[in-house]
Amino acid sequence: MISVNPTSGKTIKSYIEDTEKQVQVKIEKTHNAWLKWKETRFSVRAEFLRNASAVLLKRKTELATLMAKEMGKPLSAGIAEIEKCAGVCDFYASNGANFLKDEIIATEASKSYVSFQPLGVVLAVMPWNFPFWQLFRFLAPALMAGNAGVLKHASNVSGCALAIEEVIKEAGFPKDVFSVLLINSKMVKKAIAHPFIKAVTLTGSTEAGKQVAQQAGFHLKKTVLELGGSDPYLVLADADLEQAAEICMQSRLINNGQSCIAAKRFILVKEIEKDFLKIFIKKMQSKVTGDPLESQTQLGPMARKDLRDELHQQVMDNIKAGAKCVLGGVIPDFKGDHAFYSPTILTGIKKGMPAFEEEIFGPVALVFSAKDEEEAIKIANDSPFGLGAAVFTASQARGEEIASKKLNAGSCFVNSLVKSDSRLPFGGINQSGYGRELSSFGIREFVNIKTVYVK
Repeated sequence: MISVNPTSGKTIKSYIEDTEKQVQVKIEKTHNAWLKWKETRFSVRAEFLRNASAVLLKRKTELATLMAKEMGKPLSAGIAEIEKCAGVCDFYASNGANFLKDEIIATEASKSYVSFQPLGVVLAVMPWNFPFWQLFRFLAPALMAGNAGVLKHASNVSGCALAIEEVIKEAGFPKDVFSVLLINSKMVKKAIAHPFIKAVTLTGSTEAGKQVAQQAGFHLKKTVLELGGSDPYLVLADADLEQAAEICMQSRLINNGQSCIAAKRFILVKEIEKDFLKIFIKKMQSKVTGDPLESQTQLGPMARKDLRDELHQQVMDNIKAGAKCVLGGVIPDFKGDHAFYSPTILTGIKKGMPAFEEEIFGPVALVFSAKDEEEAIKIANDSPFGLGAAVFTASQARGEEIASKKLNAGSCFVNSLVKSDSRLPFGGINQSGYGRELSSFGIREFVNIKTVYVK
């Protein structure tokens, strides 16, 4: 397992993979730690989570630097990610006990209620694009609920995985209540099959989700899947175009364009299409591209060179199919064996083109033209995905109507970019997965919702 700096192409560090025996031992140790951890009081769990928050904040520059080196995230964005991780630890430390308190149900019994009990060891299979946030948004509620966890992280961010393990240790959590498995994707199947693994959570591609769901289903183990997305952003005729273009640019280029909930498809009603595009092109050109370790950098490289090359091929395939490239579409001329890609806008996207069905994971915006609002909504929903969506309009009431009743996605925003928030449930529908993370819904995904009836 090798971590490679996507800015230079140079190897950062090599890691020795765990053997099958080592994986078995780690899972068994985590299970044994869980047997004691599940008996701890909520107040004790909360104290450890607050400790983790403090450790994250203390080490945020160091951890952000590690992300910049391993997957190209600009330093300022990395610091913000670590701060968000600290926030989710504090959120569940403050709210977890209330989310999981017994719910009294009136029946003919002298006493009946619902109790929420931890399941055991949960396997987390996580991606490289938000190497800390993706994990902590699962781990904080899981630990607060009394579960334990093992992590199979993306191989190119093994340093981040081990740093998370260090944070948990430094926070004082009991030994082995959280462990990192340094394994490849092929070993995940055997890890899922282990009798001490009680559930699996995965954030990643739709294809990876299908494979994990199939294996977990065979062993009858609960799964939560947050998968790919092709989020539509609708810009209606009465929208503030300057504001909409700014938000659309931010969402498309966040994390160097590599986010499941980034805006991917921009659906413009005909009458504002030309005016919006003029503003949008200028804003997409405005980001300072460079070494993510430099303070002025706003857009870094993609996480790996092979991912950049695949993205460029997708762009070329869509141009060949009839799309028009009005910005970018080239590999920039930077020093080193880098993974940079220029901000790109493709217009004239139509049904039948590859981009109509595929997820475009990188700094490439796909522009669709709609004759009116009704057609814009139809185009937005004509997708196999369903993670997030946004609509821009001067009418809050109209925007809310569209977001709440007419767009098919797990999260629908009005005049704002789609984002995750500890206080709100997060997840998708259709090919974007199932289950929810964050809020009260997230902490209840991996518990036994137990009925207790006393006559």
